[in-house]
Amino acid sequence: MHEFTVDCDGERLSAVRAGDPGAGPTAVLLHGAGTGSKERLLPLLPAFAERGCHALAFDFSGHGRSTGHLSDLSLRRRFEQAVAVIDAHAGAGPLVLAGFSMSGQTVADLVRHYGRRVASVGLCAPGVFAAAAWDEPFGDGTGAFTEILRTPHSWRDSPALPALRAFEGRAVLVTPGTDTVIPAEVTKAIEEALCARGQYFRLELPQAEHQLGLWLRDCPEGGRGLAKELLKGLEEGGWSATRRWLAQAVPEGRAVHASRPLTGGWSAQMRELTLDDGTSLVLRTFVKPFFRRHAPRMLAREAAVLTLLAERNDVPAPTLVAVDGEAADCDHPSLLMTRLPGRVRVDGEELPRRLDLLATQLVRIHEVVARPRDRPRTYEAWTSAERVRAPEGEVWERAVYLIRRDPPPYEGRFLHRDYHPGNVLYTGKGDHLRISGVVDWVETSWGPADLDVAHCSTAVALLHGPEEGLAFRDRYERAGGHGLTPDRHHLYWCLLDALAYAPDAAKLAGPWRELGRTDLTAEELGARLESYVRGLLERYDD
Repeated sequence: MHEFTVDCDGERLSAVRAGDPGAGPTAVLLHGAGTGSKERLLPLLPAFAERGCHALAFDFSGHGRSTGHLSDLSLRRRFEQAVAVIDAHAGAGPLVLAGFSMSGQTVADLVRHYGRRVASVGLCAPGVFAAAAWDEPFGDGTGAFTEILRTPHSWRDSPALPALRAFEGRAVLVTPGTDTVIPAEVTKAIEEALCARGQYFRLELPQAEHQLGLWLRDCPEGGRGLAKELLKGLEEGGWSATRRWLAQAVPEGRAVHASRPLTGGWSAQMRELTLDDGTSLVLRTFVKPFFRRHAPRMLAREAAVLTLLAERNDVPAPTLVAVDGEAADCDHPSLLMTRLPGRVRVDGEELPRRLDLLATQLVRIHEVVARPRDRPRTYEAWTSAERVRAPEGEVWERAVYLIRRDPPPYEGRFLHRDYHPGNVLYTGKGDHLRISGVVDWVETSWGPADLDVAHCSTAVALLHGPEEGLAFRDRYERAGGHGLTPDRHHLYWCLLDALAYAPDAAKLAGPWRELGRTDLTAEELGARLESYVRGLLERYDD
């Protein structure tokens, strides 16, 4: 290893590097706040150098052997100092950024600054901070920075989260078994952001605590494991296995020419792949740990349903091209299908006509007849009276009470199970407005038609107001709807679905905001959900 210094921001920064600088990748390791320094990261540098990577670590000003005072440091100055070291000593090759604790924010700032040059990021027990904290000196613990830091949920507007959400390369989140510094909700938000487009992997260290630099220093095997994960498939942003699979899966003689993320997805990453002949396919990839665990069954179910629906003309579903639900050949479980025309509509234009079409299409889905051997699994409830986390109040207490019983009897039908405006594509306008596609068949089930109607009603209520949600059943029945249960039983299914989003519907806000509905804040969705539940009780609860 070689020691050197970098002059920046009026300070002299102490740095160390290992490996040979050149055209290859450079790994930059960034320590945390407080008593953190590069010293605890030095044992990690050889782990990267052994894999042919140039590796750097340095002390931010006020830390270790660098000059300056910690109280004068800020998030902005940390970013600028990291840029100075990288620009002077990282060459022109790809960047691998590993940040510990506070440097989770710095890594995100660097991702936004360097763009596609960043091939891989590793966030080790990371923190992110409010936009207002950017310029504030850390001070002595009594100033503005500390006040912002201690403000509940101030981190939610951190510019780090959208920066990480836009990142498409290899993303490794390292979490200790015990972390008394970073709240679990911060870690969850960072994971959600990394899963949006990145090739995500979570590395869990059950025996470690928050100071992962110290733990990895004393556990060389852990350091080598981190380097291995960060450098995996680096030449293709971590997606090398998936690219090889796609080369075999696309039609013979064709090749993938371009790729772009599709907006609106929540459980999976969706990408449009343009082939060299101009045709398009869609790749669904399960990256989030929860959905990745369930992906083999979900993708097998979707593949079977798409095969079944290929025989019908009245349900416009994609055509299956290939599936790797076990991730035997891909980096993550994946399904490749044809690209349907049209786009998702969550705006208010032509709303009555769109909702009528939505109801009519659902009637057609419920008309699908499947032989017993081809029927999908029996539906699973997404909540129960015991699991609901409803707010306090008479409305919520009554709603939970009414689902505290056995499910009502029903006539089984073929269900989409996740049917709502976000999974329906439209083309045309006016008299030519049509539904051109229904997508996302991973939850397809066998159960009461009420459950699909209830789920779509909840989504419509949140998107377009409680009155429209309450009226969706009427639209369905006017379109020739099948087999809805009597009112009191229908109320059970409606509440069972709506209560799955209690205490609020914030998780829906992300995809819908990406589609332009920036008015749908978490607070607005929560208010609409309560108003919708109240309306259900007023209409059906006698």
